[in-house]
Amino acid sequence: MLHHIPAAPCGRIPSDETCQAWWRAYDMLPHIERHSAQVAAIATEIATLAVAAGKTIAADLGADDAVRLVRAAALLHDLGKTYCIRHGGNHSQLGAAWAMECTGNPRLAQGVLHHVYWPGALDPELHFLPLVVSYSDKRVRHEEIVSVDERFTDLLERYGRTPQSREHIHRTWAQARQLESTLSTYLGVPLHEHPFDCRRLVSGA
Repeated sequence: MLHHIPAAPCGRIPSDETCQAWWRAYDMLPHIERHSAQVAAIATEIATLAVAAGKTIAADLGADDAVRLVRAAALLHDLGKTYCIRHGGNHSQLGAAWAMECTGNPRLAQGVLHHVYWPGALDPELHFLPLVVSYSDKRVRHEEIVSVDERFTDLLERYGRTPQSREHIHRTWAQARQLESTLSTYLGVPLHEHPFDCRRLVSGA
């Protein structure tokens, strides 16, 4: 049973506190809350790196609001996950519908809808927000920041039970590797070397 859903002004960027209120309203499991917080931390760092590199990540928004929008989308990317664990369904589609209903912000909802797999060109100039949310999700295994390969090795072990599921995981894995390379080139930062949890780059390959 859903609790009261707090409202946000149409099209506005929700605060962390509002996103967390929606977590509670949709009965998000605690471990999914912690996962979402980690994904948001990575997405926020990448958006901040983009701003520092002089990139315009949302043409109609100032830099601070653009970073906040990326962060909010990442905080809400698994909004539908708990319901779908319990009742079935596509958590990306359901979460995007809920995010759109809550925020009235289609760009934020797009980041939720496509966080598992991006269906178009990997062009951060055109699609920065959904690509960064998708990549950030691929760097968090449960609640731990890991490499893309570690994340997908775990997914393959847990969910690769059929040829179809293994093919889907490998396809998404290949896209995540390509996305990491694309974003690294775009930012001028080797993201595979970025620890995110201590906010500094490490040396080495």
